[in-house]
Parts: sequence; structure tokens; C-alpha cells
Amino acid sequence: MFLGRLLRVRAGRLIGMGGVLAIGAALTLSAACGGSSKAAPTGASTAAAGASNTVAAGLRGAQITPPIAKPDVVLTDTSGKPFSLKKDTAGDLTLVFLGYTNCPDECPTTMNDFAQALKMLPADVTSHVKMVFVTTDPERDTPAAMRKWLDHFNPQFIGLTGTQAQLDGLADKLLMPHAQKESDGHGGYGVSHAAFTFAFTANDDTAHIVYPVGFTKEDLANDISLLVKNGWKN
Repeated sequence: MFLGRLLRVRAGRLIGMGGVLAIGAALTLSAACGGSSKAAPTGASTAAAGASNTVAAGLRGAQITPPIAKPDVVLTDTSGKPFSLKKDTAGDLTLVFLGYTNCPDECPTTMNDFAQALKMLPADVTSHVKMVFVTTDPERDTPAAMRKWLDHFNPQFIGLTGTQAQLDGLADKLLMPHAQKESDGHGGYGVSHAAFTFAFTANDDTAHIVYPVGFTKEDLANDISLLVKNGWKN
């Protein structure tokens, strides 16, 4: 299991957080966000084979090994048009987070943290960053609903949706557990999902670094600047 900078969130409560550890086994990044007491599924779908807090070139995020290639998938953006995650983000640092707009805790926190980090950086850096929010709740997260929600954080943030099969396929390519609906006990539901952000560097279209919840806007600004300017360097 992943024992790094990860908050397990159940029904809006923070359950645990630790330091980044290299464990040399299957790495699972899981969190239940706005759901019941059941955590996101683990097992065959794991995030990577290991993690380390010793990252290259002064980066502060969690390094994953082996790294994960940017998925070549086409989803639907908030204008209703097809969006190729690989082709339409080519040449930019691409930050990818999977969540949902009705999330009470980690999804808005994550979007706000990245929005605040980007405000700390100059235009020659931010113009080469694409923040991509992919819904785990396509039933409620229409393109219009996502656009309205994302605009609260940054109008440039990209929102993507698709069929459940497409979204599960993306999760598989990212080696993530599938999101699951969980009853809130009041006739509604939350969505249990992994809560972390992949950073795909422009020079190799690959994520070597991920950001579980808990990183500060200063941490994120530091890494965004370095990854835009330097790409990934071993």
C-alpha cells in the first residue's frame, strides 16, 4: 500500500497521513472522497511499483517508479468537443486529477491548491501548464456543471467527462482503482476515488511525480516551475 503523503478521506474526515516511503512493492494510492466508510478499491489496479521522497532536481512531489506514460485517450471537454488527453496537451506540463464536483473535501481543496500555486508563478511558466480535471461522476458532472465549478478556481482549468467505460479505461491506464458510488445514507451518494495528481512532463509525456493531498501551494509552485523549465531529468 502507499504510505506516503496521502490523506485517506472518508465522509469528509481526514484519517491518516505519513511521510513518503520507498517500499519496493505494489504502490496503491487510494482515498475515499465524500463517500461512506468504505475505502476505494485496491488490488490489481495499483498506482505504481514504488515511491521515493528522493526526487531529482529539487522536486518535492512523490516520485513513482516505473513512471506512467500519458494516456492516449479522447474524452469530452466542457464545451462538448472531443479532447485528446495526449495530443491536446502536447508541449505543456499536464497535471491530471480525477474527482467530482460534488466532492465535499479533497477535490475542491486540490483544485484550489493548484490555482493558488499558479498565481504565484510568472506567465512564462503558467502559459505552459494545463490543469486537467477528469470527472469520476459523469452522471451529475455535465460539461456545464464542470465548467461552472472549475471557473471558481481558474477559468483555464480543463474539465473532461466521458462514458463510464471510458473513465474506467483511463483509470486502468493510470493504474488507478476505479471510482465507486457510495450511499450517503440520505438518498444521495458520494464517490470513492483516489485523490492525487499526476504531473506529465512535456519533454517525455510521462508522469514521474505524483501529488497526493497534503502538499502546500509553495510545494506545488516550486515543482511546477522546475518541471516547466527543466522537464524531467534523471
